[in-house]
Amino acid sequence: MAFNVSEFAAAGLPLGGARSSLFSVIVDTPSGVPNVGARISFTGRASQIPESTMTVLEPAYFGRRIKIPGTRNFANWNVTVMNDEDFQVRHAMEVWSNAINRHQANLREPQLQTTASLRTTATVTQYNKIGVPIRTYEFVNLWPVTISTIDMNWEADSIEEFSVEFAYDYWRIAAPTTTGVLNV
Repeated sequence: MAFNVSEFAAAGLPLGGARSSLFSVIVDTPSGVPNVGARISFTGRASQIPESTMTVLEPAYFGRRIKIPGTRNFANWNVTVMNDEDFQVRHAMEVWSNAINRHQANLREPQLQTTASLRTTATVTQYNKIGVPIRTYEFVNLWPVTISTIDMNWEADSIEEFSVEFAYDYWRIAAPTTTGVLNV
């Protein structure tokens, strides 16, 4: 291993490194819920490339444990949204969440009576420094779990933000071109 900056730049990060600020988020909403996918792509200020973990099974054999891969788990996915005065994105998330389980009646809205009708897909896409998509993750069977508070403060001079935490079944890597979805 060389301690030479030029060699590091040439071998370690030949493309200059991916930038965490070059991304977009699209959340498709189910029918019966206001669709704000395009709006979220502009107001979704923060997100993550998804996490997945493997459980570890540890059977014992004569007092010694061995480690065997178990099942894959997918952590919930979070998106931070800038709130505009029309509350369009916030409203859509609240309508969606309320349709899944109404605040007062503790029932599901008829338009989302099946599990398939309340879940949808979403994507987070990473772009290179010239705006070309280089990696897209698609979240399958997604629905909102938590819609966070919106902080208000007389001493703050900033745009309101809130977060939406989504549960989903799994993610997959979509091809960076129009060739479809890769099975990972």
